[in-house]
Amino acid sequence: MFSPELHTSLAGITVVNFAINVPGPLAAQHLGQLGARVIKVEPPTGDPLGSFGRPWYEAMSAGHEIIQADLKSDEGRAQLSSLIDEADVVITSVRPSALERMGLAGLHERPNGPIHIDIVGDTEAPETPGHDLTYQAEAGTLTPPAMPPVLLGDILGAHFAVTAALAGLIKRAGAGADVVKQPGLHCRIGLKQAGEAGAAPLKYGMTAPGGLLGGGLWTYGLYPSADGYAAVAALEPHFAAALTEATGASNREELADFLRERTNAEIMQLASEKALPLAAVE
Repeated sequence: MFSPELHTSLAGITVVNFAINVPGPLAAQHLGQLGARVIKVEPPTGDPLGSFGRPWYEAMSAGHEIIQADLKSDEGRAQLSSLIDEADVVITSVRPSALERMGLAGLHERPNGPIHIDIVGDTEAPETPGHDLTYQAEAGTLTPPAMPPVLLGDILGAHFAVTAALAGLIKRAGAGADVVKQPGLHCRIGLKQAGEAGAAPLKYGMTAPGGLLGGGLWTYGLYPSADGYAAVAALEPHFAAALTEATGASNREELADFLRERTNAEIMQLASEKALPLAAVE
């Protein structure tokens, strides 16, 4: 995901991830790809994603140290304390009341405490349960009855978590020698707010039906081909001009006629030859 020059950027940084499912582990994956050491702490039953999404679980956990601990036991809590002492960043993804029960509340208040990336459903109502589907429902990015193919809030929430972790590390590095005398940082990330950020193009009309990126521009849209669908993204004027030159089309109907008579392979060949932003819909 990142260029090789960045793969050791976080060398010497330790991330302890207590989060399961998608947002926290995905954030930890990206931090690991930047060179951080990642320790994942799972409950004794493991991460549910390992059961219903094994390939993705393995991809996100690649290279991580995975341990299982019962945080309800004395042994588990002792193990927890030891891990936090060596952590630069701690990631959690549960409600505040659950943090209390797990003994993870107030991590950042320790002297030289970690940067706590506290992923919740809603920053304004962190005890309210929810998941990506409910946040997308509220954000307006669903088209019932179809289920969303992309976990918008979860994915963006993970990226916001990475941004917060990096910002926290930069802030602490800027503190210089005084950092050892300071408490850690608490950064709360809301998946609902992440979903709302992802819905901004729709909110502001860009991807609404008939909007610039919602079908209102004939050089930017989805068209039937001879064996499927093709995506046309000739948004900029020079791409639009090149599209017209390559296809002879000057409007939606003419482009539709041109593409309908050609297979996706032929369309992709044209894209390669003419340097056009076209793609077959997989």
